[in-house]
Amino acid sequence: MIKAIIAKGVIYSALFLMPVAQPVRGQSLPVWAEGENTFSGKDWLVTPAAAKAGVYKTADEKELILDNGLVQRRFRLQPNLVCVDYKNKINNQQLLRSVKPEARLILNGRSYHVGGLYGQKENAYLLPGWIDQLKKGSADFEFVSYDVTDLPPYLNAGSAFWATNQRAATGKRVRFLFRSPLAELNNIQVEINYELYDGLPLIVKWLRIINRSQQALHLNRVVHEILGMVEEESAVVGSPSQMKKPAGLYIESNYAFNNAMRYDLSDQTTHWKTDSIYTSQVNYNYETPCLLEVYPEYGPGIDLAPLDSFTSIRTYELAMDSYDRQRRGMAIQKMYRTVAPWTTANPIFMHLVSKNDEEVKNAVDQCARTGYEALILSFGSHINMEDNREANLARCKALAAYAHQKGIKIGVYSLFSSRKISETDDVINPLTGKTGGAFFGNAPCFGSRWGLNYRDKIQQFFTVTGFDIWENDGPYPGDRCASTTHPGHKGLEDSQWRQMELQKGLYHWLNSRGIYINAPDWYFLDGTNKIALGYREVNFSLPREQQKILNRQNIFDGTWEKTPSMGWGFVPLTRYQGGGPEAVLEPLSQHLKDYEQLMMQYYGAGVQACYRGPRLYDTDATRETVTNVVRWYKKYREILNADLIHLRRADGRDWDGWLHVNAALKQRGLLMVFNPTDQPIKRQITVPLYYTGLTQTARIREKEGAAKNYLLNRHYEVVLTVALPPDSYSWWVIE
Repeated sequence: MIKAIIAKGVIYSALFLMPVAQPVRGQSLPVWAEGENTFSGKDWLVTPAAAKAGVYKTADEKELILDNGLVQRRFRLQPNLVCVDYKNKINNQQLLRSVKPEARLILNGRSYHVGGLYGQKENAYLLPGWIDQLKKGSADFEFVSYDVTDLPPYLNAGSAFWATNQRAATGKRVRFLFRSPLAELNNIQVEINYELYDGLPLIVKWLRIINRSQQALHLNRVVHEILGMVEEESAVVGSPSQMKKPAGLYIESNYAFNNAMRYDLSDQTTHWKTDSIYTSQVNYNYETPCLLEVYPEYGPGIDLAPLDSFTSIRTYELAMDSYDRQRRGMAIQKMYRTVAPWTTANPIFMHLVSKNDEEVKNAVDQCARTGYEALILSFGSHINMEDNREANLARCKALAAYAHQKGIKIGVYSLFSSRKISETDDVINPLTGKTGGAFFGNAPCFGSRWGLNYRDKIQQFFTVTGFDIWENDGPYPGDRCASTTHPGHKGLEDSQWRQMELQKGLYHWLNSRGIYINAPDWYFLDGTNKIALGYREVNFSLPREQQKILNRQNIFDGTWEKTPSMGWGFVPLTRYQGGGPEAVLEPLSQHLKDYEQLMMQYYGAGVQACYRGPRLYDTDATRETVTNVVRWYKKYREILNADLIHLRRADGRDWDGWLHVNAALKQRGLLMVFNPTDQPIKRQITVPLYYTGLTQTARIREKEGAAKNYLLNRHYEVVLTVALPPDSYSWWVIE
């Protein structure tokens, strides 16, 4: 055990003579008792979990335990810190089969482990009785101390937009401190941080490195999570790419980009590897993918200056209790709602194509009269955020003041990527040493002089003008840059990391000031609010009848993991890229039925669409239609922003629809059903009500009609008779 010297209320390590945080702010940890925080048996996706996040020690003080009644992670503290138990308490699934280091660092070209123990002979499973026989590595960073605090917010969000959640997540954070026994690393401090959340089977991990030496430290790679996980399947033959990966944990990090509008395709950090020391596995070539390592593929590749610190990416580990796609998606959505509450903001906005300030004011007036809440000047509009001349900023400030006077938030679009700035400022392709070959052909580097000026101009624009929303098209920091002259990075090795730092820094700055951010990539965990559902742009040149069905397919496909508020769709009021009169809604009064249904299917999904054009209405009848739809949406806004249960995907052959559910609301569910055919239909639809929290009876009414009582069957379902005219829709409220 490491002895400690206590002086003036501060604990100092006798080994390193450096200040160490005292556990739980000077209080001892509660002792873990078997049976503590027992899983209640209630479904955490229906009834909020009662148990809170807690940090405990065992009676013999050998182990520290993180537990919130849903998930538990246990650590042996000596002779070095190591995770020895990782359990999903909901289904009693053990996720861990072997001990591994807490992290691996490649510093100045050499690899070092942080924590961990060695000597486990059987790696298919881990027995508690084996742990006392394990040994620490002589060159590994060694555990020194820990401290426990309440969970601080990752971002200090300042959003003033309507949202289903405005509260920061709560829980506990544990910080483990490590130092190296090696003389060359004696002044390098590593902190491993774990965050355990209230009400979620979620643990977040990240690390920090502090260089207390007098020399710069080169960080080649930082692997901040390593888990020897239970394999998903046993295959005698087969390559890792052919075998299923462990599904007991959903892994997500805040280092994702790919323009795919989905996290799984945007992930850049989750690596499923083989474990050669696991010699009792079924696979003959020892190639079962059961070793998890989390790190960016490239970088960071930075030089850490003396007395400077480095903070890794954050990994979100959500324990999953089912293979059901619907349930897994709802678990992910609850994670977002909790850890990134800004993603639940969902303002009602128009996408204006403007040529002058007067058109902006007219659109603001129309938004105010119809109940819209925000106006975004779309791509192709007359506002240029990069023009930081005093006259332009003053003009935009006046537009913002006009909008605010009418109770309307205002935003603007800005393009970063897919444009060529100059040979000096564009991304340098490492394969050719020239510009070109980026994700979208040409793109500026965020670390170039132009990129740094762009960041400053965006901040200046929002500071001076008072605008409320930023629609940011790019950047895409997956574009690594081989330039050695850009002031924001040194070369290829650190280019991706430095560009991500710049981008995250800008998003954090905007988020803290309440600026709403539409961004084209997966930056939700660093402050952005919304991304596209996922669509093909040329489809908006197709006839309206096709667009209605395709849009519902986009909604259906884009809400498995995203909440309704996290995605946006598109409705071209005027010609977009192509198509004739059959593709657009203008003149609006002549296509009022299609206009209304397009609004209803988006608002009925809780998804905001970009209604792109010069106006929201052209006649009193059109204005009344828009106003009525918005009024309906606001009346049922809470339930329409709730989780979406996928009932039947649109195919044009028969009915399609979805169901919103939230057991905490008076309106437990809202069902939307569409008939795309040219014939009337009458169907018996089985409606799953499990996630409404209703167990015996449900009161269901069509639109504002009289409610009827329905008995739920043993699967928490009711059978509803639905009759719809040709090319129509309807909705039902469930209480």
